[in-house]
Amino acid sequence: MSKINESIKKGITNSRSQDSAAKLIFGNNRLCSQFLRNYSGIELLKNVREEDIEDMTTRYIPMFTEERDSDVVKRVRLSNGECAYMIALIEHKSTVDYNVSMQLLRYMVYIWEDYEKEQEKLQEGISKKKEFRYPPILPIVYYEWTDRWTAAVSFKDRIFLNDVFDEFIPDYRYKLIKLDSYTDSELIEQNDEISFVMLLDRLKDSSEFKKLKEELPEGYLNGISKMSSPDVLEVISRVEATMLRRRNISEDKIADLTDGIRRKPMGQLFKKKGGTGLDNI
Repeated sequence: MSKINESIKKGITNSRSQDSAAKLIFGNNRLCSQFLRNYSGIELLKNVREEDIEDMTTRYIPMFTEERDSDVVKRVRLSNGECAYMIALIEHKSTVDYNVSMQLLRYMVYIWEDYEKEQEKLQEGISKKKEFRYPPILPIVYYEWTDRWTAAVSFKDRIFLNDVFDEFIPDYRYKLIKLDSYTDSELIEQNDEISFVMLLDRLKDSSEFKKLKEELPEGYLNGISKMSSPDVLEVISRVEATMLRRRNISEDKIADLTDGIRRKPMGQLFKKKGGTGLDNI
């Protein structure tokens, strides 16, 4: 077996494969910029570029709990003149987590505390001044499963007697982005790599692979191949390997398919050439 194919098998070592896939997707700044532009719903992020994003995840790992495997933290440079940057905190979920609002709040406080310490080193006492402000944080929950998300998006709903103590309870809402809330057509229309990965993420069996084949415009996959840099194609191939493992596809078949993403026009994925296309799954 080639070194590339061996690396495919070794590339996803975390037993929580869904979280590993999310780390790969959102860990890539190009894919993350597309995600924030197209799916955050924040007007200020409509023009965010890959070069505007700095990954800060490893900086906060010591602060986070055992849940950190599914978290990505990005510093996003802004051009509005008032605030230099904001923080995107992306949490991936494959099942409903009723305590995610508390989890995210802890992370947000950690990030703000770190920012305060950083600024205090530059100018002692700065955080006590009237004009001092903390950077905005956009907390996002990316939910990939089809079951209805029934957890409250408002932190206040996790507190007893929140109607009585309403004004004394810190409150915020996280941005819930549900994969199944978008149709295949809506994702295809975006015509970018992150939307293609999201299309793959929602597939469950061979019948859905074949349905997607019929929906894709001619030249769509080869167009994605051409616009993608080698590092993005590597991410797509590794994410695809993770998705296929969750569907109990053989390692040999996974290696053939993911190697095809790297080495030839992606349109070949849906062709029965040598028994390696998605049609044969």
